[in-house]
Amino acid sequence: MVLNGLGFVGQRLYLFPSFFENLPVDKLLGEGVVAADLNDDVLGRTFDAIYEYDPTNLFNEIVLKVMDRVDFDTKLLHADTTSFGVHGMYEDEDIGNTIEITLGHPKDGRADLKQFVLSMVTNQHGLPLFVEAKSGNASDKNTIIDTISKLRKSITFETSAYFIADSALYTKDNIQKLGDGVRWITRVPATINEAKELLDSDVVLIPCTDSRYSLYSTISNYGGIKQKWVLFHSKPMQQRMEKTFEKRIEKETKAATASLKKLNGRRFACEPDARKEAEIWLQSQKNYKFKKLEFKVQSKRNNGKRGRPSKNEELDRFWIIDADIELDEEVIEKERAKLGRFVLASNDLEIDDETMLQHYKGQQSVERGFRFLKDKRFNIAQVYLKKEERIQALAMIMVLTLLVYSIAEWLLRKRLMETGNSIPNQLKKPTQKPTLKWVFFLFNGVADVKVRIMGVVHRKMMHLTDLLKLILRLMGPECEKYYAEEC
Repeated sequence: MVLNGLGFVGQRLYLFPSFFENLPVDKLLGEGVVAADLNDDVLGRTFDAIYEYDPTNLFNEIVLKVMDRVDFDTKLLHADTTSFGVHGMYEDEDIGNTIEITLGHPKDGRADLKQFVLSMVTNQHGLPLFVEAKSGNASDKNTIIDTISKLRKSITFETSAYFIADSALYTKDNIQKLGDGVRWITRVPATINEAKELLDSDVVLIPCTDSRYSLYSTISNYGGIKQKWVLFHSKPMQQRMEKTFEKRIEKETKAATASLKKLNGRRFACEPDARKEAEIWLQSQKNYKFKKLEFKVQSKRNNGKRGRPSKNEELDRFWIIDADIELDEEVIEKERAKLGRFVLASNDLEIDDETMLQHYKGQQSVERGFRFLKDKRFNIAQVYLKKEERIQALAMIMVLTLLVYSIAEWLLRKRLMETGNSIPNQLKKPTQKPTLKWVFFLFNGVADVKVRIMGVVHRKMMHLTDLLKLILRLMGPECEKYYAEEC
């Protein structure tokens, strides 16, 4: 299944015998194994066996074995969740201990599909160390803290390691559960009042070494936990947010104009009532000010008749508002200047402010992992599995494939750096940081050819260039053996 997942052949993650028809199956999987052996029944039984063993425990055991053999120096642990939409009804009410495939908050935009949630932790190199499938309506806040707790029980890390997550981790209950024995870095939700005040404050920001950022550091006791809060301003983020900001102001202006039209059409018993209502309305429109504000008295016949009233006829008198608005540029510019701000928090009071930012930006490693899993050539939404148990097993296989991919890519880059070698990238320029997907492409033309001469079978690898031989040497004997020629 991992081989199929790494094949990038535009098929579902499914063990079709056709995938292996032109591959040396006996060399890859063992003597006597043929492509026809890899059928749907074998796949289903494998999924069932994985579920019975427990997918998360099996993955943890594999990770521990890998860590015994490969020293990838885990200092940062990035936790996050994503969702996968799945085709099918999944209306079995008796699901036992399995996950529930159900509607939830979709992170892939497919609100029409039922889904399951995948929780994952990677290290700073993007290597997945923990995976667990959750029900489609699982809460991110509960899932993240549960994931960190389970990972800590399964693997022991250095006390200097940081657990890093997005704002879903930051609740009073969660940071209290983490305790003093775990160092963490997370983003503070802008919905917290203390964070709102800091984001809107007029503090002086200090430029960072990276000129794109500036910061202001303070101490908070949110949730009863003493922690460092750092307010950052990001120029790239501000530029991205300005586009959304302009669209929002345009939309708000249309809504405010429509609302003002209704206000102008109302009648009031006296001028003070009209003036008070105008003030209340303006308070709800923080980005605008009155360009014109007049209060006019008008009269109308009380009998409902039209035309000119008679000389002594008593009329109904009322007041109306005649107003027009414009953007308050001072308020707008002040709000625009504060775009691109965010607050990071850590219970390590000694951590350098800029180091905190660099560690948090590494959160992209787990997000890259999710993008890998959602690659159109590796898309679980195209897999139609009828049993929730098999979906749980498949989720583990997906992340196991990511683990193999990530380790191979990390190892090749490491050895290219150590030896001073490089390989050409897509633009024919030398690189020491190739993607493994590009390396797979380079190996596409290699063929394992068997020729029988005088009753003797000769096995030769065709199109194995010097560049590919270099890559194999760097990857080590475990990879070289699959390309060895035989006579």
